Amino acid sequence: MISLGIGLDFRVKYNIINYMSIYIKKNLLKVVLVVFVLVLPILSFADDTPITIANPLPEVTSINGLIQNILEGVIKIGMPIIALAIIYCGFLFVSAQGKPESIKKAKDALLYTLIGAAILLGSWAIAQLITETVKAL
Repeated sequence: MISLGIGLDFRVKYNIINYMSIYIKKNLLKVVLVVFVLVLPILSFADDTPITIANPLPEVTSINGLIQNILEGVIKIGMPIIALAIIYCGFLFVSAQGKPESIKKAKDALLYTLIGAAILLGSWAIAQLITETVKAL
């Protein structure tokens, strides 16, 4: 056993270095990602020019407009999903073939799909109502 004078023998020090190198090899992608995310922006914005952030939605100038744009996007994505879910419910009904547990599963799926559609359309209607009320004031 070789003593280094600090309370660690050579084997312990070698094992620590070995474990650290294995850890770095396993997590090299994470280390590189952290360097690129944290260090690279600091280096690229090192000059004294002011940084301006452009508005990605130039037609939106208020919170109401932002909420309306978000809801429109959700509805554009949600309505096709609801249509596919209704088609899937129909497939469940056809494939049930009279089995009571399968028919119950299909009925529950259709019920939850329609509840989801009602929530989606109801949120849009409430947002429209609030927007029109605020504009009227």
